[in-house]
Amino acid sequence: MKQVVQNYKSGELAVLDVPVPGCKPGGVLVRTAFSLISTGTELMKVSEAGMSMLGKARSRPDQVAKVMQSVATNGVPATYRKVMGKLDSYTPLGYSLCGVVEQVGAGIDDVKVGDLVACAGNEHALHAELNWVPRNLYAPVPDGLAPRHAAFGTVGSIAMQGVRQGEPQLGEVALVIGLGLIGQLVVQLLAAAGVRVVGADPDPVRCELAERLGAAACGDPASAAVEAAVAELTGGHGVDQVYLAAGGGSNQPVELAARLCRDRGRVVDIGKCRLDLPWNAYYEKELDVRFSRSYGPGRYDPEYELEGRDYPIGYVRWTERRNLACFLDLVARGSVDVEPLVSHIADFDDAVETYRRLKDGELKAVAVLFRYPEHAEEAGEAGAPAVAVPAVKRPGGGVSTPARAASTPVRLAFIGAGNYATSMLLPHLAQREGVELSAVVTTTALSAANAQRKFGFAQATTDLDAVLGDKSIDAVFVATRHSSHAELTRKALLTGKTVFVEKPLALTEDELADVLAAVEESGNDRLQVGFNRRFAPLLQEARTRFGARTGPASLRYLVNAGKLQHGSWYLQQGAEGSRFAGEGGHFIDTASWLLEADPVSVYATAAPGNEDLQVVLRYPDGSTAAISYVTTGAPGFPKETLDLVADGKVLRLDDFVRASVYGRKKWVSSRLPKARDKGQNAELAAFVKAVRTGGPMPVPLESLVATTAATLAVQSGLAGGAPVTLARTR
Repeated sequence: MKQVVQNYKSGELAVLDVPVPGCKPGGVLVRTAFSLISTGTELMKVSEAGMSMLGKARSRPDQVAKVMQSVATNGVPATYRKVMGKLDSYTPLGYSLCGVVEQVGAGIDDVKVGDLVACAGNEHALHAELNWVPRNLYAPVPDGLAPRHAAFGTVGSIAMQGVRQGEPQLGEVALVIGLGLIGQLVVQLLAAAGVRVVGADPDPVRCELAERLGAAACGDPASAAVEAAVAELTGGHGVDQVYLAAGGGSNQPVELAARLCRDRGRVVDIGKCRLDLPWNAYYEKELDVRFSRSYGPGRYDPEYELEGRDYPIGYVRWTERRNLACFLDLVARGSVDVEPLVSHIADFDDAVETYRRLKDGELKAVAVLFRYPEHAEEAGEAGAPAVAVPAVKRPGGGVSTPARAASTPVRLAFIGAGNYATSMLLPHLAQREGVELSAVVTTTALSAANAQRKFGFAQATTDLDAVLGDKSIDAVFVATRHSSHAELTRKALLTGKTVFVEKPLALTEDELADVLAAVEESGNDRLQVGFNRRFAPLLQEARTRFGARTGPASLRYLVNAGKLQHGSWYLQQGAEGSRFAGEGGHFIDTASWLLEADPVSVYATAAPGNEDLQVVLRYPDGSTAAISYVTTGAPGFPKETLDLVADGKVLRLDDFVRASVYGRKKWVSSRLPKARDKGQNAELAAFVKAVRTGGPMPVPLESLVATTAATLAVQSGLAGGAPVTLARTR
């Protein structure tokens, strides 16, 4: 299928061929009839992409701060790869469309194939021939409403949420500053609610349009006309509400709002304009400044948007989906007229030229629609428990992978192509001799297309079963979100593939049991989990320098994990497990590798409501490992520090930047390493070698299982408040 994309690094716009998105449970696959260009938001993004790197940095200081924090945590090379990977990728455009339901996912019963729906979301209602849209981001189109009008649903919801934030009352007077697409819709919604409206915009054509659509008066904000109209309509008191629907870097809108608002009036910010509030003016009138967040309650909440969990109507009357349905109803009943806003309808194939004309000012428009060829006409018609570490059973001694000729490439497939895969795994594999990247599978079409373009995959698809059934593929990488790791690993093992799964292997004991059942059923034990730190060159050298041990050891591992950014999917603990369950295996595996054994018990403790954990592991020879996993530390402190003490010797690791060993002789690594190398490259080399030669996997399966079981025992230990024995069953 085709999709409009943009490269944020170069500014390039393209209509790209990408895989058709899969129809996941909880949503529908929609074939687009019309999609709407947001001439404000989208053109701002297009303009930003055309800036220099310095210009991009100046326009997004929040992102610059994140980059600097990443440098402190991960080092310059890793951060550079991560940032360049994001910038030099195709990103989607669009967030408002109308189309026909082509496929219905499991759990959906409110629409059927062939129904017309309006869709929202900058990840789901894209300028693309097909989109997968979750339940709470679509609404059925009322009978008789034209598809091109229903395509306004999302921007209409944005305008409606802004109006709701202003709490207008019958007979009040409002000022709308900025009469672009959102401003024109705000004018109509206010007029429909019995509010008299004054509009302000420097464009006389837009002012005339707003007056035709219900505004009492409009004018240039720099002229006296707006102020005179407000004085006449309000008896000199000022307007009850001001809606800021303007963009740009001028502070004029907020200054005008203060001047023309009545005492204790309301100022609602809908657009993205400069907000240097003049303190005296806002203080003296005690103005109420409010923000309107996109389409309404539910926006940016993954449980609402992605998992389909609605808010009870008695507590949240107007959600994203209810706003969308309400706006469609107003348009269907004629209370809002969007037809006069349609400045231009372009064929979807002409998308790039249309954006160019808009950006260059050649095409003056309030709203522009893309018309899609297929189905467009049809759409118009229609205590201390013991936790068992599962035994690893290998029928017949396990699968033996034959060695291959040196000239035969190892063919790899990736399931998932997110940030970690594209910044930490694929750059190493793409440069490795004797490796062929055969296929990349994702649930979203564009991420697969990006990975194919950047790393040279022979195929990009959303069809997982086809890739798993491809006998020419030797090994599969699972690099998806945590909740899917165990199931995808199980499926891949059953098809006979060698599997590399990023940590964690499993989030529950049942999931771990399912993976091992697949090993037993298939006889395929060719599995590696992405515990990369044991492969780090600096740590390996330090271990060699430390030498053999004769007595028990004490290990201390401080992980300064830090706070997660708001919106991170790691915070979705109900679906993705706890943060420690997701990444704690890294640190347990490192400790076990240094101590050359698997743990026999786990004790975990944490303050109530505190994410900081203290985990103590005990080993067969009496050695102990204490892992402090903290989120409340200073961001500038190193992320990982480790001390190993035994036999009168001390091994010290400082965040994979420096290592030292103290004993009869002292050894200190170089102070200026080339990069913070946490072992990914060496780990991948060992994995590829095992696939090529048919030799043993880099880490024994028993060790992977023991580490996973110990990680899972942390949660049960926290709940029980006592040590958990890891009792291996046979």
